[in-house]
Parts: sequence; structure tokens; C-alpha cells
Amino acid sequence: MDGNKLENIYQENLEERIMSYLAETEDISYEKSMEIYYRSKLSKKIEEGKEGIQYLDYKVLVGILKETEPELFK
Repeated sequence: MDGNKLENIYQENLEERIMSYLAETEDISYEKSMEIYYRSKLSKKIEEGKEGIQYLDYKVLVGILKETEPELFK
């Protein structure tokens, strides 16, 4: 397995953990957490691999999302 495939698998797992944790901590449905995540600027940064943000812990990333994009939770 090459590095790109491993990176893609890691990113998919990271996104899954982010959405699950977001649903749990905000007491919202998984579908709502998906909507919030995929509308966020954070998801784009993770997808593009900007600033190495994709290597942060998923709990930290959820905190960043809540802090920097509170409008998504209204």
C-alpha cells in the first residue's frame, strides 16, 4: 500500500471520528454533524492538508470547529 492510499484512509477515519464526536458532544444526529462538518472551512483545510491540521487529534479539531465557526451550529 502506498503513502497516498494510507493518507486517504487516515483522512476518512479522521472525518468519521470528528463527525461522531461532534454528534455526541453537541447532542445532535450524525446526519446533522455531517452537514456541519462538510459545510465548514475546517473540512476543506483537512481535505487539502493545509498547515498539517489533519494530524491534530479529532477532539482538538472539534474544539477548533466550535470555536472558529459557531455560526454552523445555529
